[in-house]
Amino acid sequence: MADQSIINSRAGSFRVKMFSAKAPIRHLDLTLMVSVLLLTGAGNMAIKFASAPLLEARGADPNYYLKRQLIYFSLASIGFVMSLLVDYRQIKGVVPVIYGGGLLFLILVLAPVGQRVAGAQRWVDLGVLQVQPSELMKLILIAALAALFSRRRGDHGPLQIFQALLMFAIPALLVYLQPDLGTAMVLGAVTFTIMLVAGIKIRWLIAVLAAGVLAMMLAIQVGVLKDYQVARLTAFLDSESDPQRTGYNLAQSKIAIGSGGFSGKGLMSGSQTNLAYVPEQHTDFVFTAVGEKKGFVGGAVLLGLFALLLWRCLRIALLSKDLFGTLLAGGVAAMFAFQVFVNIGMTIGIMPITGIPLPFVSAGGSSLITSYVAVGLLTSVHMRRFT
Repeated sequence: MADQSIINSRAGSFRVKMFSAKAPIRHLDLTLMVSVLLLTGAGNMAIKFASAPLLEARGADPNYYLKRQLIYFSLASIGFVMSLLVDYRQIKGVVPVIYGGGLLFLILVLAPVGQRVAGAQRWVDLGVLQVQPSELMKLILIAALAALFSRRRGDHGPLQIFQALLMFAIPALLVYLQPDLGTAMVLGAVTFTIMLVAGIKIRWLIAVLAAGVLAMMLAIQVGVLKDYQVARLTAFLDSESDPQRTGYNLAQSKIAIGSGGFSGKGLMSGSQTNLAYVPEQHTDFVFTAVGEKKGFVGGAVLLGLFALLLWRCLRIALLSKDLFGTLLAGGVAAMFAFQVFVNIGMTIGIMPITGIPLPFVSAGGSSLITSYVAVGLLTSVHMRRFT
């Protein structure tokens, strides 16, 4: 009887803690989760209707890419649940191990085990899944920088700034060698944003920004950037200079989005999509399928969902209990915001073509899994703001 009484007492205490006002489970951000699910659903539709015509023409399964994306979604959902169950504050203690593992993974990509596709060596084949370590490195770098700058509040001196730039430069160089200039740019964007949120003095931020611009100009002058990379970076300024090569994607992308008009041509219509005029339309240029088939309305709804996602990211950063959580959420917000701006910007000609995927929408397992793990960490920060 005594043992049963102790068990009942402990069970009752557990139920009280589980459902008390400050219990983490009571503070799931449902708005964040709904926005992510809606973006994923929109992405699945865009992938299906962007890839089906070309696959049918080749005699392949028209739902091949959609089925793959649904498998990736299942894995991403598991990653989301696992990351929200982990207390984000525990990550701070193992950041050196995670960062070292991320660098090792990037080195393996450049070794013979790395897979080369379309001239780029960015993947490691794990049998059931091709992993793109550079995608995972985005989130790893965010956690590493958040841990670095959360050691103390207030003024951060040159030593910490140098450490942060070194932590960025090593993976950025390994990613660039794949080559993957777009992901290297994302790493730079999250580094600068975390430094801004951490309270780095303006004069240091200006110096870092100026050094970055100078390094880019120097890389172009001495030939570090390959000719095709320079052409991609400059084609958006004058797409007519080489319409059959560097300007082709941009020209077809503009035609697709412009032809959609206000309400679009419909899911089954659209010559640019159905005739596969836009290259890589189910991945990097997936927004063109949305623009052609659902028009301005569809594009606006998609942008509205991204705005909702970013609002929740920023809200979580502001409500975080500690600086580590704030920097973690701020870095994730910067990662999503930069990718959305560059990806959609390149389809309408206001940003260079860099091969950055549209989060939750573009086809790709590593991108989707990384994005869902990032949202899981955001949820972990939000859930534990009272504990």
